[in-house]
Amino acid sequence: MEKTAIKKNTPKKDAPSKVKASKSLAKADANSILRIRVRAYDSKILDASVKQIIETALRHDAQVVGPVPLPTEIKKYTVNRASFVYKNAREQFEMRIHRRLIDIINPSAKIIESLTNMSLPSGVNIDVKML
Repeated sequence: MEKTAIKKNTPKKDAPSKVKASKSLAKADANSILRIRVRAYDSKILDASVKQIIETALRHDAQVVGPVPLPTEIKKYTVNRASFVYKNAREQFEMRIHRRLIDIINPSAKIIESLTNMSLPSGVNIDVKML
């Protein structure tokens, strides 16, 4: 009978350690974070409004993380062209919802006030959460 040695999974020396990442996350968790999710149907209007939000935050010396592009949500609809006879003739429509995520670390009262007073174009939906 031959004996086989069982190798344990040891991390490679070249691989980055997870300890460093957890320390940086622990620092961010101690601070308060203002998370802003921005949604719109038109990507150009969305990018312009995100740029305006970031400029407003940077004007008040805030630390900004983002904008992080989130996956585009696509809603597809299929409709019959004719009401009865031409069943196989159909049209397809789709709506694309573009999304971005912005984090503001340690927001002050001035930053929150300026963000609430900001006027953005119609069609842009904003969700703000404190973490």
